[in-house]
Amino acid sequence: MVFFVRKDVNLNAHKAFLGFAAGVMIAASVWSLLIPAIEMAQEQGVQEWIPTACGFATGGIFLFLLDRFLPQLQPGILEKGKNGSSKKRTAMLVLAITLHNVPEGMAVGLAFAVAAESRGPAELAGAVALCIGMALQNFPEGAAVSLPLRKEGMSRTKSFIYGALSGAVEPAAGLIGVLLAVTVAHIMPFFLAFAAGAMIYVVVEELIPEAHQEGKQYSGTAGAMFGFMLMMILDVALG
Repeated sequence: MVFFVRKDVNLNAHKAFLGFAAGVMIAASVWSLLIPAIEMAQEQGVQEWIPTACGFATGGIFLFLLDRFLPQLQPGILEKGKNGSSKKRTAMLVLAITLHNVPEGMAVGLAFAVAAESRGPAELAGAVALCIGMALQNFPEGAAVSLPLRKEGMSRTKSFIYGALSGAVEPAAGLIGVLLAVTVAHIMPFFLAFAAGAMIYVVVEELIPEAHQEGKQYSGTAGAMFGFMLMMILDVALG
């Protein structure tokens, strides 16, 4: 998408992009992370709300601390003015979506590890379906990364590369999931909820406020609803 969108988009389009990213991240947090975390905890015989709530809170705290210490880690990223603020927002957006892709990749690796262990066609078909679903979900997620980067002045090619790299962590995480199938399975609910907490923090702290600055911006609301609906359809139809 970044190759078809002009850099000098108007204010309404910019708000719509931010809203779209927020909607995608909220839906992904619920259907791709929190619900699977609850289901995994139930299968393990654990009180499902404990690892989910702990992971969610830890993810939010992690992003809060990163938000506080980001100026010290990257001097100048919070320069006075709108551009400095948007740089911080974009950095947190990229980090949150990348973090979210790690447990998703591990979940795919676990699914194939289970299929290999059971040697059943049903388990293999389920793992393939999960893999395809995760891959298709990365289209709107990649756009949610690359479009804001393009808006900040990065070239189309670099914006595309960063958007693609945010999903490139999934194969590595999938390999970890296969190699550590037994160990990772027990802590996957926590990891999934951790990523959800990090994403929701970015949405509430950065994306939604920015999408509604400078008066009522209904384009931001419309973008959020469209992003949520698109991600929901992909998660439910392909999950």
